[in-house]
Amino acid sequence: MLVDTHAHLNDEKFADDRAEVIARAVQQGVTRIINMEDTMESSAAVVRLTGEFDGLYAGVGIHPEEARPMTAADDDQLAAWAAMDRVVAIGEIGLDYYWEKDSTKRELQKQIFIRQLDLARQLHLPVCIHDRDAHGDLLAILKREAGGLRGVLHCYSGSWEMAQELLKLGWYLGIDGPLTFKNAARLPEMIKRLPLERILVETDCPYMAPVPMRGKRNEPAFVSYVARRAAELRCESFERFSAATTENACCLYGLE
Repeated sequence: MLVDTHAHLNDEKFADDRAEVIARAVQQGVTRIINMEDTMESSAAVVRLTGEFDGLYAGVGIHPEEARPMTAADDDQLAAWAAMDRVVAIGEIGLDYYWEKDSTKRELQKQIFIRQLDLARQLHLPVCIHDRDAHGDLLAILKREAGGLRGVLHCYSGSWEMAQELLKLGWYLGIDGPLTFKNAARLPEMIKRLPLERILVETDCPYMAPVPMRGKRNEPAFVSYVARRAAELRCESFERFSAATTENACCLYGLE
């Protein structure tokens, strides 16, 4: 069994065949899928999806690319969702400096990131973190503001040195399709060194489809390609790697 720990099945690219996509995932042994969202509106959508399909779970929150001043009403709505059985995380939240160059807007990203970290702590939920070209600021915030929290650095793209710091803090690292790319650079070497009990596998679908599906719409069934490549690099059996990463997902997100 596998868990796709990061998907976006409410994306319009799945509007015409969402049920078939989920069925294909189940056929490939992907028994659970966690949908992470980026706005309050899309968070509401994935919460609704949990009631329509078995095996779907939701993360709710505001992505850094969608950063805006948060209100008390936002806090209350996130808390209400957190009380629901299949809402298992605050996410995806974090920092993105690749798209945002304005210093004032970057500061807003930091503010809502810290606010959502604090909310996750109050709600006793783990967090799913987005980090793009913001490694230094993000790590500093985690060290300063994330005490008592657990979570994952989704689609990890930092250095081995940063990974070591995150592992010391008890964080998980999410591995996606880029691990299978020819230009994967340092990821293949890093996956060999990561402790098995700290790895999660994910698709981030519909984006970043793994080889041999690169260029196509990504979907949860394809997480098996990521897991197979990681197991191959680590000289482990696919079965052992799958079982371990599934256990990790269950441990972090409280899945059955």
